[in-house]
Amino acid sequence: MPLFTSHFSSPSWLQGRKWVKSPNNAVASRARAAYDFVDMPALFLKGPTPPLFLAPMAGVSDASFRQLCRSFGADVVVSEFLSSEALRRGVSHVHRNAHFAAAERPLGIQLYGADPSAMAEAAGLLAEHYRPDFIDINFGCPVRKVVRSNGGSACLKDMDLVRRIIRSVRDATSLPVSVKIRSGWDESTRNPVDIALHCEDAGAQMLTLHPRTRSQRYRDGARWSEIAEVVAALEIPVVGNGDIFEAEDADRMWRETGCAAMMVGRGSFGRPWIFRQARNILDGKEPVPTPAAAERFAIALRHRDLILGNRGDSRSAACEFRKHLGWYTRGLANSAGLRAKLHQIESLAEVDPILEDYLKTMEMAV
Repeated sequence: MPLFTSHFSSPSWLQGRKWVKSPNNAVASRARAAYDFVDMPALFLKGPTPPLFLAPMAGVSDASFRQLCRSFGADVVVSEFLSSEALRRGVSHVHRNAHFAAAERPLGIQLYGADPSAMAEAAGLLAEHYRPDFIDINFGCPVRKVVRSNGGSACLKDMDLVRRIIRSVRDATSLPVSVKIRSGWDESTRNPVDIALHCEDAGAQMLTLHPRTRSQRYRDGARWSEIAEVVAALEIPVVGNGDIFEAEDADRMWRETGCAAMMVGRGSFGRPWIFRQARNILDGKEPVPTPAAAERFAIALRHRDLILGNRGDSRSAACEFRKHLGWYTRGLANSAGLRAKLHQIESLAEVDPILEDYLKTMEMAV
């Protein structure tokens, strides 16, 4: 019998009824005939409750983690952001990050950049060579190296540039195009409804809002009321993002904002099962319990095995996996020493005996 087992099973992509708005919200009761468009229906053919998205997160949302989250019920996944300039110049490691498996669909690839022509060329390359289900434009990243080149959330300081980027990408591909934004660059420019309307008018077919400014980064609370305001103003689907740390938060965001879907970011770190738990709650069922140590370790090893299959074992792969191991072990009893060992691994093969030793030690302590 294997040391690690899991009672979580893989979900199926249920096609059928189009998503519906929450019945408990005034915003949610609006008639939405405009959602019967031809370009993005597959993302919302889930049933009576909205889909759950895995957010695009640099250094986290790689193919292995996307595949793992899909197996736990993420309905849609989005890649780490890719540089439009690097794609058009043929930078090999950036092109490698554009690869994905069929099991990850529906999947969007996220682009960033501040040059409309470069964004258009990169979008065309992605559409021709990789064929994601949609292309997402990053207008929300607060990371310094991105905004330093006027990409990500820096674009929000120039709405004419935002419009030109969206139009250029739309003209370059027949794939659906979505955008991810923040509420503004800083408090003096905070106006998510105006930004969203500009994006919709320029041709965005879906919009994700993280209701913080770039200046806030991840400080303070996400203003979900701004998501509701954008939902009320736009005719395209609005995806809510920000501060979904527990499964119950996804349901609460839906009911408070009437958003078309919820995007989970940091709440999935070391907790891919949050998607299954959130789906249970949205569907009116009891959520599966949070896994205990042995089951968490089984999931961590599934994640490790996906990495081995996608990129093989190497010191760089092991070093990148260390942060995930820290997240998987967060909150476990007497886990500080465990994390200290895991954060020193040089090979993915070193993980198993460390986890086994921890479980044996905990069993002896009972």
